[in-house]
Order: sequence, then C-alpha cells, then structure tokens
Amino acid sequence: MAGLGALGVAVGAKLQGGVDRALGPVKDFVPAGGGFRYYSVVSSVKSRDERTYRLQVKGKVTNARTFTMADLAVLPQTNITKDFQCVTGWRVPDVAWSGVALPDLLKAVGADLTAKGVMITSFDGAYDESLTMEQALRPDVIVASSMLGGPVTHDHGGPVRLFVAPMYGYKSLKWLGGIEVTDKLTDGYWEKRGYDVDAWVGKSNGRDDEPTS
Repeated sequence: MAGLGALGVAVGAKLQGGVDRALGPVKDFVPAGGGFRYYSVVSSVKSRDERTYRLQVKGKVTNARTFTMADLAVLPQTNITKDFQCVTGWRVPDVAWSGVALPDLLKAVGADLTAKGVMITSFDGAYDESLTMEQALRPDVIVASSMLGGPVTHDHGGPVRLFVAPMYGYKSLKWLGGIEVTDKLTDGYWEKRGYDVDAWVGKSNGRDDEPTS
C-alpha cells in the first residue's frame, strides 16, 4: 500500500481513523502512470464499452431514463480542467475532463430539485456514493466520458465515471451505472467506514485549496 504510510501527515485524525478501519475492504491498489493510483473495493470489474454501456437515472424524476453513451453525447457537454486530489495525499494536477454536467443530466430527466439528494452507484456491484441536491447541482460535477483528451479507460473507471471537482476522489465514483434522486440522503461506501460525508478538498488536512462556491 505504497503511499498510504504518510496518512498521519496527509489527513486529519478523524479521517485517519476512518482510513485505518476502511483499508480491509480495498481489494486492489496499483500505482499507475501520470501520478494516478488505481483503487477498487472488489477483486475485478467486468469492462463495458460504447456498445454495452448503460446509465440508469431514476427516482424522483418525471422521465426516468436509461442512457447509452450515444444518448449522453447529444446532451450539452462541459469541459473542466482541475487537479484530481485523493484523500490519501496524492494529487494529479490539471486533469482535463469532459462530459455532461450533472445538473444538465438531472434537467434532462426532470429531476425534483427539492429532493434531498442523489444516490450514485457503480456497476462494480459494491461501490456507491451520495451528494446533496445542492452539491449535485454544481456545474463542476460531471458525468465524465473523456479525460486527458481521450476516452475514460476501464482502470480509470470508464467508459463513464463521475468527477466531483471540488471534493476528494472517493466522491468521484468509478464505473458509473446508476443515479437515483432521493428524499433521503444515504451515506456512501466510504462514509459508512468513517470518511467525511462532505469531502471538500482542504477540509480534512488543512493544506489544500479550499472549495469554490
């Protein structure tokens, strides 16, 4: 688990305790090129491609839909260049992402904007995350189908993943499979294991850039 040994310096005491409790479920940790690290909480994830990929959006919406990659491509596209910051301390600067801003996707299905938030699930069958509705409506939260000028690779969570620019990487769920608009905000995979629900970069370790409003 190279790189995790410095967690006591990189994150606050509360979060460190959550990391210590949570390390058990991590099934895969692979150093990768470009400064990225690959994490997974399952032993393997079956890949999907442009032909087989589906994203189900449901819950408190007027038009529940299952989106293909072609469906996502015709929606308004958003480009973001932002550092990718992991809560364990490593950072990849100036990563270019593109895809559908989550507010635009929610608009496309007629989401109830008075709902508490959204529950986001991975097609790995195990990982999930949640955002408040206020967070989900930020323009810097995107359903990403491209990064670094090319498709999102399987190891990076493709073909489609979430990117939550102002928050630590555990909110940027890989292998995006489902989004549900809900009246109850439910803790995600890592929150159940001690991580902060509000994962703003800088909140836990006090040295990173604070989130923008």
